[in-house]
Amino acid sequence: MPEPAADIGLVVCDMDGTLLDADGLVPEGFWPLLHEMTARGIAFVPASGRQYQSLVRLFDRFPGTLSYVAENGAVAVREGELLHAAAMDPDFVRRAVRAVRAANDDGARLRAIACRADGASIESADPDFAAHAATYCAVLHQVDDLTADTDGVVKIAVYDFDDAAATANGVLAHLGDDHALVVSGAHWLDITGRGVHKGVGVRRLQEHFGVSAARTVVFGDYLNDLEMLDAADLSYAMDNAHPEVAARARFRAPSNVEHGVVTVLSELLG
Repeated sequence: MPEPAADIGLVVCDMDGTLLDADGLVPEGFWPLLHEMTARGIAFVPASGRQYQSLVRLFDRFPGTLSYVAENGAVAVREGELLHAAAMDPDFVRRAVRAVRAANDDGARLRAIACRADGASIESADPDFAAHAATYCAVLHQVDDLTADTDGVVKIAVYDFDDAAATANGVLAHLGDDHALVVSGAHWLDITGRGVHKGVGVRRLQEHFGVSAARTVVFGDYLNDLEMLDAADLSYAMDNAHPEVAARARFRAPSNVEHGVVTVLSELLG
């Protein structure tokens, strides 16, 4: 553990499985720390596979304006200003949606979300899936056909009712030949442009804030957090982290259900 009151300029934190508790909520003990970081000029950045608008909703009780890395790095926002939205090739988006449909024809149970900087769209009317999608997408539209409009899509999120890792290594593996395909949860996998990941968004914000890796703290727990851990000298894997994440990070934090981010930040801030 680094010394308390280290020279920190940026704190980046994954949400699900990292900061959020077992109920999917920001722990009460985090809010005083957020105000303390703001008072000290330390930027706090939520970094997630979630939609930007969903992240804003999670922190709506904070009176200030935060910066965000959303959609697994495909969207980065600095204090309300859109820094980048890495749109994918529209033809590829159509191909990916059709691949999901074909997998379902062969017995898979997959659902796709087309994610843009200003909202997300689904074509499935499955109420169970819609409920899952709404958890991560505050702005969500139902459409008849996702392939009818594929401009501006920055990420395709795929929900697998069974096993996302098996799907990523199986029926949808070919989509990762020229794009980034990452398992972001037990039932979720995300497809973005090649070279797009949370680490890209973190480095963009480091540049804008003028903060080096040596002054950056990052917390993560799953495979879509790997690259952003590399962007920080103070990288923490949660105790509940995937083994690859635990191996990649320099330090460990208690699990999310034990409010590990709150514990570590309390120590770092002295």
